[in-house]
Amino acid sequence: MIFPNNKVRVFYCRNRDDRSKWVQNIKAAVGYSQIEDFYDIQGDLGKGKFGQVKVAIHKKSSRRVAIKIIKKKNMSLKELELQKREIEVLKICQHPNIIRLIDVFENPEYIYIVLEYCQGGDLFQYLDRREFKITEDRARNIAHQIAAGIYYMHSYGIAHRDLKLENILMVDDSDDAQLKIVDFGLSKMIGPNETASDPFGTLSYVAPEVLIQRPYGKNVDLWSLGIIIYVLLSGMLPFDSDDNKETARQTIYDPVPFTHKVWRYVSDDAKDLIVRLLEKDRFNRISLEDVLAHPWICKKSQDIAEIRKTVDLIEQFEAFSTTNYKSPKTSGQQVLYTMDQQMQMD
Repeated sequence: MIFPNNKVRVFYCRNRDDRSKWVQNIKAAVGYSQIEDFYDIQGDLGKGKFGQVKVAIHKKSSRRVAIKIIKKKNMSLKELELQKREIEVLKICQHPNIIRLIDVFENPEYIYIVLEYCQGGDLFQYLDRREFKITEDRARNIAHQIAAGIYYMHSYGIAHRDLKLENILMVDDSDDAQLKIVDFGLSKMIGPNETASDPFGTLSYVAPEVLIQRPYGKNVDLWSLGIIIYVLLSGMLPFDSDDNKETARQTIYDPVPFTHKVWRYVSDDAKDLIVRLLEKDRFNRISLEDVLAHPWICKKSQDIAEIRKTVDLIEQFEAFSTTNYKSPKTSGQQVLYTMDQQMQMD
């Protein structure tokens, strides 16, 4: 046994049965348990820099869960700290649009993070399966759910700092599936009058103030929301290039482009919200409260028959194009933008 002062004591038993009883009772006394005691770990769901995500079944309830398995061996202290931070943030977050933490296990080699299971894939996959052709009403519903999740996080002083299509999971495969914000590995606690300066985020989604290494606040998440809404309505990123430097230049200097013909079929309210979210000056960017009160977000769902009377949906959808949207996962673009290139994580 190893004690808190690092002293080691070796105890001996008369036989193997006595040893097993001692071990069992000591484990019960200290609350020791192994993940295999509770979950039947099955197939792969995905893979990251430090491990993989697997689907598992809870042995007593038969509930399906996702388990993020992180190998600690190759992690730096800073990377391990980020992982611990994600766990602490997930413990705080209890919201229908934020992934729910169910359990955490740890041993000398691995950390196991047990999360609710979302079978619909991420938001990029959801849109890709529909050829990026969703109605403005559905885009509004998705944006409202994301904004509600952000409002909850910000009320606890949590900035996500890496919101993007790939970090939003869909609960199921249905057209009107609920969504969950995930991956809080880069999140940070930022107080009401505090700022951060460490340059984290994903290029094409990251706010200008991060790129020019200026202090920033929680409203970097609002910039990312503006990018997501733009993609939902057009099927393309507003600031994007095969060259990372050019993408950064566009983000810092260029106005929001509404030149593609798809924008003819998008409401003025939607474009107004995007422009106010993608305000270069963080001090002039729309507040989260004003986002939730914006006419486009608050507009009631229209009956599909009414929409068909006023808009030729076939013509509208033919105007959509996915050729300009390149997921950072597949385009070879840098997934995580950092100035020092020290912390590239999946």
